[in-house]
Amino acid sequence: MMNKFSIPGLGTTGHAYIFLTLTTLFWGCNAVFSRMAVGEVSPLLLVTLRWTFVLVMLVVLARKDLVRDWPKLKPRLGYFMIMGACGFTGFNALFYIAAHSTTAVNIGIIQGAMPIIVFLASFLLFKTPVTIQQIFGVLLTIIGVVLVTSAGSFETLKNLAFNDGDILLLIAATVYGLYTVALKFKPDVSALSFFAVLAIAAFITCLPLLGYEAYVGQLLMPTTKGWILIAAIAVLPSFIAQLTFITGVTLIGPGRAGVFINLVPIFAAGMAVLFLSEPFELYHGAALAFVLGGIWLAERGKKST
Repeated sequence: MMNKFSIPGLGTTGHAYIFLTLTTLFWGCNAVFSRMAVGEVSPLLLVTLRWTFVLVMLVVLARKDLVRDWPKLKPRLGYFMIMGACGFTGFNALFYIAAHSTTAVNIGIIQGAMPIIVFLASFLLFKTPVTIQQIFGVLLTIIGVVLVTSAGSFETLKNLAFNDGDILLLIAATVYGLYTVALKFKPDVSALSFFAVLAIAAFITCLPLLGYEAYVGQLLMPTTKGWILIAAIAVLPSFIAQLTFITGVTLIGPGRAGVFINLVPIFAAGMAVLFLSEPFELYHGAALAFVLGGIWLAERGKKST
């Protein structure tokens, strides 16, 4: 990938920055796409078709890697099925259901809490050392998430009447955070073959959920706009973003690459205001400041350990 897309004069770090910025831009697009898909396709059908499209693309790109790495992947196939079910199916199902009752701005900002969830899970499960700066960073990020889920209203906090969609997003972010921590046990195989196995698991575990959606009469076949959005979601946040993220991580390492996730809420909020005409309230700005400031403080604290 680097040979084909190399830009003279940028160097390794410059290319990594471009790939990782594209990754977060496409992940930010997902928040906007999810809102646009409301009423155009039912959420569980959207998840299923998303991974169907991704699998078709992976058959072309990853089949040789998968055949080569299969002996290493097969012994832990059950574990990878659980990872795919949680990280891909579970997260995306909750994500698209939540989009029916919250805004793209909220989706983007709450997604910004994921790095902190990963930090907390790593500490609780692996006793990763923490600093005072990291603790303050976590607290700032939690304040930001509370601001969004309460719409900046103290009365809402008092009555605990949070938006259902925001609650689902927090659960989704927690699920994806645990999935990210589980990547610690990734076998020594190519990223493409590993991604292919997780995508297969996601597709298989989507089918029972799709069956339930049809059984309860909530299945909505895609409109023309729905098909366009499904294709966009499959190509941009699901496929290209994975490739650019893999390349970026390969170039500068996972620690430095992970910081770029902080750009997701910025891109998502900006595109929601520009393309969906969603209002950007004062509490949104405050929440962004708390979330991004908390992540920055936590990352700075981690570097000093």
